[in-house]
Amino acid sequence: MGRYSNEFKKTMVKKLLMPRGPSAMELSRSSGVSESTLSRWLQETASVALMSDAGESQRPPSKGRRPEDWSAEERLRVVRATSGLDGPELGAMLRREGLHSSVVEEWRRQVDESALAALGGTRTRTREQKRIRELERELLRKDKALAEAAALLVLSKKVQALWGDEDDDTPGKSES
Repeated sequence: MGRYSNEFKKTMVKKLLMPRGPSAMELSRSSGVSESTLSRWLQETASVALMSDAGESQRPPSKGRRPEDWSAEERLRVVRATSGLDGPELGAMLRREGLHSSVVEEWRRQVDESALAALGGTRTRTREQKRIRELERELLRKDKALAEAAALLVLSKKVQALWGDEDDDTPGKSES
């Protein structure tokens, strides 16, 4: 049997997962548990039901997941959790979540744009939306030009059918 009780392990993992909680190094110094042991406990929370109660579940760190795989709720949770953090606190949070600061900044920008649009303020169009509108206008213009060219071809065929197969360049019967 291990040196530490399950309750103690659970308490240490909860402290590591707190938004403004101590880093693994700080917790190791204060508790006397090595950093590698704390890290192992943190990793075990994902695979072993040792750290969870029936009514309470603590999310394990999201290391190994691509930012694109995160749900909107998870992204919003991270943006909210990091909004008041800076320096070492922010770094510790990002390490726990397995994210880079640029990813969280992009998510924050998306949240801000969505909030502005939802509040009905000045509609901020992203570059992609503007580019889509430009391409749609260009497509419409080209569709009209294509329809006009098709109509001209139909008319020229009708003219040829009515007046014969004579070209403008060849001398007609009246000129010979």
